[in-house]
Amino acid sequence: MAIPLPVRAQAAASQLAFWLPTPVRRAVAGRTVRIDGQDLALDAQLLLRLQKIARAELVRGSVEQSRTLLDAGRHLVSGKPIEPVSVREIAVPTPDGDLPATLYTPVGLPEESPLLVFFHGGGWVIGTRASHDNAVRFLAKHAGVRVLSIEYRLAPEFPFPAATEDALAAFEYAVAKAGDLGADPARIAVGGDSAGGNLAAVTAQQAVRRGGPVPAFQLLIYPATDFARRYRSQDLFAENLFLTDVHMKWFEGHYVPEGTDLTDPRLSPLRADDLSGLPPALIVTAGFDPLRDEGEAYAEKLREAGIEVALRRHEDLIHGFINFTGVGTRFREALAEMAGALRQGLSEVH
Repeated sequence: MAIPLPVRAQAAASQLAFWLPTPVRRAVAGRTVRIDGQDLALDAQLLLRLQKIARAELVRGSVEQSRTLLDAGRHLVSGKPIEPVSVREIAVPTPDGDLPATLYTPVGLPEESPLLVFFHGGGWVIGTRASHDNAVRFLAKHAGVRVLSIEYRLAPEFPFPAATEDALAAFEYAVAKAGDLGADPARIAVGGDSAGGNLAAVTAQQAVRRGGPVPAFQLLIYPATDFARRYRSQDLFAENLFLTDVHMKWFEGHYVPEGTDLTDPRLSPLRADDLSGLPPALIVTAGFDPLRDEGEAYAEKLREAGIEVALRRHEDLIHGFINFTGVGTRFREALAEMAGALRQGLSEVH
């Protein structure tokens, strides 16, 4: 019987594969994948090939099994913790109880610096602050911002709209306690990836409608924006590309209670009637991602509403790429570009 390698050994083996000569990596990965006029990056194709060999999946079995697998597997692709970044655990009070959160501060960052309230991805069902630890460290260090990473409530234990309520409460806490967090209250952004991008977009909309403090900036990384329509990218990239159509239906089935209005803007921010007053946004999509088209449709709707928005499609990448900082170079390049845009966006806030 084969004995599984320890996690650290598996991680070292995975990372070593990305430093092999290009012809060897191409031989392992197979012929270039081309869909919709786009070529999949070799790093992304090699990662998918290694996952297939290891029979690794984003979702497998029950909710608890999927959460356990994600926690165990994150070390294989995230790399060593990025330093120097200090961390401090914080409890964010809400009407439904305290939310655990982590404040990341790049060493040497002055007081009253920008702050990003970050919501992790994972389909509102899996994912944690830990699963996104290195991605958040990277953003903090390279964007020169504090990051408050939020452990919002997950489905199915807490289905929609619990996560949206937590996200708004976390943003309002960050503004109210900016001094305690070392942040400039005028430069507090919201951001997240996938489900977290959805929560960031929803938080910005709700903040505007409530008439209180509004985020200074939105960082929406391959966000889910519309449950009420099926987009072309969902058919193009339904299988074999990390996030699949089966996964998306599994997440929706756990997060969205039966009978929910799928056009509710708290669920589908693209369906909001009025987008006026929203802060500037950077929307980042991946070319080989089922969520690509709805993220880009949201960017277009923001533009039509007169909102300043930058759209960046990494056409050679797959969903989830911000978490692959420990393998290859292409994923880090994309994240570094994102960090630079975040730094610039928050520096322009007056």
